Amino acid sequence: MSSQQPHSQIRKRRVFYIPGYDPIHPRRYRELYRKEARIQAEISGYEIDIRAKTGEGPYGWHVTSQQDGALVETEVEVLVWSDIVRDSMAQSIPATYLQLARTAWIYIATGALWRLMRLRKGPVIAALYPVAMLLLQLAAGLAVAWGVFAVLHPLAGWAGLLPAGGAAYVLMHWFRKLDNRLFAYYLMHDYAHSAQLKGAYSAELQTRLNQFSDLIAEALQTDVDEVLVVGHSSGAHLGVSVLAQLLQQRAAAPTGPALSFLTLGQVVPMVSFLPRAHRLRADLRYLSGHPELTWVDISAPGDGCAFALCDPVAVSGVAGPDRRWPLVLSAAFTQTLSPARWKQLRWRFFRLHFQYLCAFDHPGDYDYFRITAGPRTLRHRFADRAPSRSRIERPVSKYTSVAA
Repeated sequence: MSSQQPHSQIRKRRVFYIPGYDPIHPRRYRELYRKEARIQAEISGYEIDIRAKTGEGPYGWHVTSQQDGALVETEVEVLVWSDIVRDSMAQSIPATYLQLARTAWIYIATGALWRLMRLRKGPVIAALYPVAMLLLQLAAGLAVAWGVFAVLHPLAGWAGLLPAGGAAYVLMHWFRKLDNRLFAYYLMHDYAHSAQLKGAYSAELQTRLNQFSDLIAEALQTDVDEVLVVGHSSGAHLGVSVLAQLLQQRAAAPTGPALSFLTLGQVVPMVSFLPRAHRLRADLRYLSGHPELTWVDISAPGDGCAFALCDPVAVSGVAGPDRRWPLVLSAAFTQTLSPARWKQLRWRFFRLHFQYLCAFDHPGDYDYFRITAGPRTLRHRFADRAPSRSRIERPVSKYTSVAA
């Protein structure tokens, strides 16, 4: 592939966005982009317009932006796997508790939990939260059942077990209805999905990744100047495997669009530290040394749901001698958000996990809408940036094998 084009020549871009573990329709991401892009454009002094996508292909939208004296046309498409997420969440309450037991056992028995705690405590606490919350709900349900039975037993004997069980059932279902605020079931399903095969990809998910790789490969044959893949949260490690597969199957191209990869709020170690994550670890090693790619990883210590500033290749123990990626940088929430905004968001952990896709009061080098809709490629934008001095690069994973 040729070197990156000068920023004055960037006029067309294709963006493929890979969401994290999210059951919501991709329309949510379009509306978030529309809202936050307008706010950021007003703050940063550029123009941006979003309209619905026409034609076939994945769900997406079209962006026209006037930045730094250049007009840029961008097609944003969401690589959807929300149907797989919804299927994995279609669990009964008892099945969810079985998931809890199995997932906790996998992370504890393999030693992955203790290793993850040596990186960042925030995402580990986030992983333990659904366990604690679901156990608390179960304890409350059992307490209610015991209380009802204690009242009824002198009158009805063992027949009181039926209304006692019914009372517990009603309470447990009430807790589940509150999960749009508590997120206990949602997070439990998320971690269970990653751990169910101890880090390996299911056949269904692998089929979807193949489709994603084909779509990106087709985009690289078009007349755009840059193809940018964005992976957020769990979408980051999916993006690693999608791009590794694409580059392994594709002959080197002397010309064509620049290929860029942006990972945001990644949780790669939650999967790569598991014993059967051979494929992911191999993909991390391969992608980290590939010269045709630009890979920038953005996170922030203020994001308690991400492994902030942890180099996903290095901490997974698969950094090779030719490693050049990713460039690990901080979004520095405490500096790029106003004090009032930071105070408002500081304890809203799930909202902060999506801040990378939103506007900043004082944007530094990282501006999501300049990256996705501006006139410079990812490589040019960060060409002179040194990696964050606070990054974590020490190998921590117990499992480093890249072959099953």
